[in-house]
Amino acid sequence: MEYGTIEREIHVDASPEVVFEVVSRPEHIAQWWSDAADFDPTPGAVGELVWGERAQVAPITVVDAQPPRLFSFRWCYPGDDVKADTALLITFELTPSDEGTTVRMTETGFREMGWTEAKLLETYNDHCSGWDTFIPRLADYIGGLVSAR
Repeated sequence: MEYGTIEREIHVDASPEVVFEVVSRPEHIAQWWSDAADFDPTPGAVGELVWGERAQVAPITVVDAQPPRLFSFRWCYPGDDVKADTALLITFELTPSDEGTTVRMTETGFREMGWTEAKLLETYNDHCSGWDTFIPRLADYIGGLVSAR
């Protein structure tokens, strides 16, 4: 098995504009993924994702923002630097579909991190499990936003 890419895809009953806001704005990300987030959602901006009471702080760099269809950023583990080619890349592609949006999330760059095979396998599996939790939470959060409007 190649441990290079994780892909998840869901359909949500919300416009691409709403979904883009939820995947690109720190105040929304802190509701479905991390406990806190601090960054400007513009290409080149740097910031952080925080879990716990700053128990884990992951630096991020926004790579691309094309409202309402694409948002991507690089991130890495606490203590590591976000580098152009050696940090994990998360991309959210948003496509209008039926009465809502198809959300396709990909995470790439695992092999480029330079980890041992054991660390690569452990991290890849951990992230697969994480996205299996967080992508449904994303859909639930979007559903709650839409029903509240």
